[in-house]
Amino acid sequence: MAPLIALIGGWLVLRMAGLLGVDALDGWQPALRGGLALMFVLTGVAHFSAKRRDSLIAMVPPRLPRAPLLVTITGVLELAGSVGLAFPSTAPVAAICLALLLLAMFPANVSAARRQLKIADRPVTPLVPRTLLQVLFVASCIAAAL
Repeated sequence: MAPLIALIGGWLVLRMAGLLGVDALDGWQPALRGGLALMFVLTGVAHFSAKRRDSLIAMVPPRLPRAPLLVTITGVLELAGSVGLAFPSTAPVAAICLALLLLAMFPANVSAARRQLKIADRPVTPLVPRTLLQVLFVASCIAAAL
């Protein structure tokens, strides 16, 4: 739920800043890119948080090797993508790359939901709501890329 709040809350705050005269944020797309950047900073940092890292490693489907390395790589990619979203010249490519990353990581969410895992002592989002969130996140990345 925190990523959704970051995306929507970040977008709203930045959109309001644009409407109040911050030229760089004057439009739905720059504000959306900012909201996505906030969301990916939040999720990227979680890959390195002592409280969440072990849970994220457990989410990796058992058939994939080197789960800790995969969690580290995806965290770095999320953080790099959030930086890419901050610059108009790199934002479209960063947004598409982040959409592809979300698709690549989705099997971990499916695996976690099927195995009824927890992240930081909270149950993972059930599969149907998680799928709907994933569609929203991917669509937001695509919209940010256009």
